[in-house]
Amino acid sequence: MILLAVISFIIFILVSGGGNKGSLKTSKDINNIINTINKNNKNILPELETMKINVKNIDEVTSYTGLTTNDGIESITVSVPVMTAQAYSVAIVKVKDSADVEKIKQEMLDNIDMRRWICVSAEQLYITNSGNLIFSVMADKDIAETVYNDFKKYVNNNIGKELEKSNNEENIELPPEMPAAE
Repeated sequence: MILLAVISFIIFILVSGGGNKGSLKTSKDINNIINTINKNNKNILPELETMKINVKNIDEVTSYTGLTTNDGIESITVSVPVMTAQAYSVAIVKVKDSADVEKIKQEMLDNIDMRRWICVSAEQLYITNSGNLIFSVMADKDIAETVYNDFKKYVNNNIGKELEKSNNEENIELPPEMPAAE
């Protein structure tokens, strides 16, 4: 009988162990998403810091999300490298209930600067949402895809429209004094 109870408990843990444990409404819930993703990928991610962005500071909002206004934005939490030459940025934008999530996601896709770092640029950008949380990640293709899939797993694939963009470095036109290497 005890063996049956133990087996049932293990199966319960395995079935319900991953993914979102409830609603995603508080800053703590958002930090839990980021912390879980970072922990799951500690072998491929640089040292990261997670911080809440002041949504009243439009320069910071634009820098991390590409959004040119804070209309409809309740909060923004980001996870970025502490100090590294690796292009990596995660942003979770919590929008107000009355906001148009799809419009905000599209503005992020259209305007986010995938070359925001001095020495490197992100190869891939993924954006989706789960309810009123918009999740974006930009990094090298493999890392971005892994982190993005971890977010989808965390929210049990309860997501909206998926958007993505690649940064094609081959199409950058250099000025005449800096010809491309052959």
